[in-house]
Formats: sequence, C-alpha cells, structure tokens
Amino acid sequence: MTTLLYTHPLCLEHDAGYGHPECPARLTAILNELKTGLFAALEWREAPEASLEQLTRIHAPKHVERIFARVPRHGHYAIDGDTVLSPQSGEAALRAAGAVCAAVDAVLKGEASNAFCAIRPPGHHAEPHQSMGFCLFNNAAIGAAHARAVHGLEQVAVIDFDVHHGNGTQAAFEAQRGYLYISTHQAYIYPGTGRREERGIGNIVNVPLPANAGSAELRQAWIEEIEPALRAFQPQLILISAGFDAHYLDPLAGLNFCEEDYDWLTAGILAIASEYCSGRVVSMLEGGYNLQALAASAAAHVKALIAGSPTA
Repeated sequence: MTTLLYTHPLCLEHDAGYGHPECPARLTAILNELKTGLFAALEWREAPEASLEQLTRIHAPKHVERIFARVPRHGHYAIDGDTVLSPQSGEAALRAAGAVCAAVDAVLKGEASNAFCAIRPPGHHAEPHQSMGFCLFNNAAIGAAHARAVHGLEQVAVIDFDVHHGNGTQAAFEAQRGYLYISTHQAYIYPGTGRREERGIGNIVNVPLPANAGSAELRQAWIEEIEPALRAFQPQLILISAGFDAHYLDPLAGLNFCEEDYDWLTAGILAIASEYCSGRVVSMLEGGYNLQALAASAAAHVKALIAGSPTA
C-alpha cells in the first residue's frame, strides 16, 4: 500500500477575487511540489463529485440549495466579507468534499493506508447551516459522517492543526456521539471560538495557543492533551484538517510553527493510527497563505504520510 493523492483541476477554478488570500495559486504551489521526484510513491487520483446525500449528512438541505443558487454565472457573489463564490465554485466544492469521501472509501477498503486531499475551497469553518471563513461545505465533517454511515464505523476522530479554530467541525460534532474533534489553534483570533471550556458532550478538545507559540508549545500540547485524548477515544479512523497557516511566515496569524513541526505532528498522528486503526488516516488541505511556506509545509506533511505507509 502507498499514499493516495486526491485532487481535481476544478479545485483551481474556484476564484474568490483579486487579492483574496484563498487563491488558486495556493493549490498550484502544493501540486507543483508534489509532482517532483521526491513524491514518486504517491498515487494520484481524480476527485469525484460529492453526492447530495453525502453533503446533507452534515449540512441542511436548504443550506446546500442556497449555496448552489447563489453561484454566479459571471463575476462574483459574496456570502460574507471573506467567503466569495465564482462561476466554478459549486463544482469545486463538490470535488473537494467528494475527494475526502473517496479517500475515506479507499483507505477503509484497504487500497491504501492513508491519503492526502489537495483541495479547495477549504472546509473547517463551514457550519451545518452557514458557509463562512473561505469555506462552503465542511469537507472533514462530511468525510467523517460518510465513514460512519457507509462503512459502519463507530469512532471517528478529526484532528485540526490549522491556526484558526474549526468552528464548523465543532458545531457538526458537539452533540453527536461517535465523533472526536481536537483542535490546536491560536487563541483569540478568527472565528472567536475554540475555548477550552467548549467541550460538547465530552467529545471536543480545544487547545488554544498564545500568540508566538511554536515548536515547544505544540509538543507540549501533543504530549499533555492531544495524544491522551486520542488514546482514550480509540479511533477507527483519523481525519486531519491540515492547515499550514500556523507557520511563522504566514501573514494571517501569529504562531511560529515550521516544516519540521508538521512532519513531527504527522508522525505522531500516524503512530496513534497504527496502534488503534491499522494506520488509516485521511488528510485534507485547509489554510496556509504564504505560498513558499505552504508548499514546503504540505510537502513535509505528505512525506510523513508516505513514510508512515507500511510499504514506504
């Protein structure tokens, strides 16, 4: 088995407008890096479209209808000041969510030990009834719900190391048994959620970090909070909301992670996955807005996924 890479050209066609940080160049930078010889072990697959059934396991049908109704034929439509639709945004969002569901299928069927979904738009801010924060549909939550509904899993964990708290994933899971959501993020920035006392029904673990926190604080969070929570939950599948905007070069926040941190954290997640769920991990792109740092960090993450495959 190897590591799968799911992506689709339509994910490059979602365009939030000139100067918007969530731009197609983000995905281009990652894909160009992953096309080099260092990643020859990757198996590339085309992301299918998500079905309405997959989307509505998390999102209200009226919300899904509303998003597609607002996709413009020309130009842009702003859902809010940060979240903008262009003519291909609906199809791109379907491919993004579809990539995660397809990756879940492949990993749970034993076609690969893990997968990375190089997709956009991102998803972790999208709540069941609302798109926000650059996100249209919640790719991670949709993938987790797909794993439970189609494959009968009872324990699915999502780990989110984006610099921003994944309010959408928390909202989808906080009243639902069988899900664990763990987020490490910068405290007191957008979207304003993610406090430690937000625990859902005991299935939400928020680890807010102060501004300028870096490698030492990340490792402490892993050892003291993240790893123990994962072990206690005993996941049958781990999904990763892989945002790389906690990098010290990223312009939208103020944490000081580096490429080695993403390698280290990914290796730790894979070790837990190997112990509890036969190494089954599906990761997906969230944030990251300095192109050089994003490409290097994603490369470090994917290298760790490949290294964690049994045949690597």
